[in-house]
Amino acid sequence: MEETFRNIDNAMMPENRDIRAAALAELRGNWTQPVLTTLVYVIVVGAASGLLGMIPFVGSLAASLLIAAPLGFGFAITFLNFMRGIDRDDMVGKPFMCFQDYGRFLGVSVLTTVYTMLWTLLLIVPGIIKGYSYAMTSFIMHDNPQLTADECIETSMRMMDGNKWKLFLLDLSFIGWALLCCLTFGIGLLWLTPYMQCSRAKFYEELKARQTNTGEQNNW
Repeated sequence: MEETFRNIDNAMMPENRDIRAAALAELRGNWTQPVLTTLVYVIVVGAASGLLGMIPFVGSLAASLLIAAPLGFGFAITFLNFMRGIDRDDMVGKPFMCFQDYGRFLGVSVLTTVYTMLWTLLLIVPGIIKGYSYAMTSFIMHDNPQLTADECIETSMRMMDGNKWKLFLLDLSFIGWALLCCLTFGIGLLWLTPYMQCSRAKFYEELKARQTNTGEQNNW
């Protein structure tokens, strides 16, 4: 089936500016743990990528699949829990939860990477679109531990059907802040990244509630 940024009536979904506002409201007065969590995450991924990257040919790919991608899923889930008011005073180590269920996280990491790469071989745009199809996978994994890696991916694809464009615009709305972060030599990303992660988590919560209420999704 052809993947597109097909948009549907999202009347029940809040505007992206409201999603950002809700994320910012949760972060206000609570920046310390999100910023420290982001710093630790960047250091660990950077160190692992540097070490494994020294292995010829396969080092960078191994770092991405074995460390960066699973940790990325754990990182996203940490901010989902933050938005739910969970573990706000003890966030820093939470992204490493992925190693407690490493086989499942690794499976999702490998599958999403392979699927996205295959679509990207066609053209860049189909690869990007496919990436947005998988955008909710980490959250679905957390909320549905009974689902396999492939089932989590398929659920995300169904959930994002008709919603990829809205999420793309949400991500795009941060580009101005990202440019400003360049003026801080990237230090500002320690604040922007939590803001973006919380916004994505809020997007998921709203989309999940919308689809549950309308009977579009029964995997919750």
